[in-house]
Amino acid sequence: MKILMVCLGNICRSPLAEGIMKTKVPGNVFVDSAGTVSMHEGKHPDNRAVKTAANHGIDISKQKSRPITKADFDTFDKIYCMDIDVYADVVSKTRNEEQRQKVSLFLEVLGDHKNTEVPDPYWGDMNDFEEVFQLIDRGCEAIKNQLSSVINPIKN
Repeated sequence: MKILMVCLGNICRSPLAEGIMKTKVPGNVFVDSAGTVSMHEGKHPDNRAVKTAANHGIDISKQKSRPITKADFDTFDKIYCMDIDVYADVVSKTRNEEQRQKVSLFLEVLGDHKNTEVPDPYWGDMNDFEEVFQLIDRGCEAIKNQLSSVINPIKN
């Protein structure tokens, strides 16, 4: 199983989602993150995201921003987008229905948050980053539970 988390610049939300998800799934599940724009390519996550993750025992400091690529649609089984604009941008890059089916809005996994977005904390403060962390953590937990039959199939 390969999971890709996507936000705009790949410096706040998707690095947090990558780091959180990696703590929830076994090592044979590959988790990565990307952005829809390349303006931060090669840069580490926002310091506030790094600090927020570290406050929860997660190290995202070595991650580097990268834009989503055409190859990602072949490589990844699931692609989770942090907001509606990112979702629309990612879907517009797909080449066929099979690829489109891999893409979903991150919070759709939470039944009570259908079609809502993970707010971008970039223009906020540490409290905003903490709130986003908590929201992403709940989403990652739900994704883990949803994928548990794929990640840990029941053996007869």
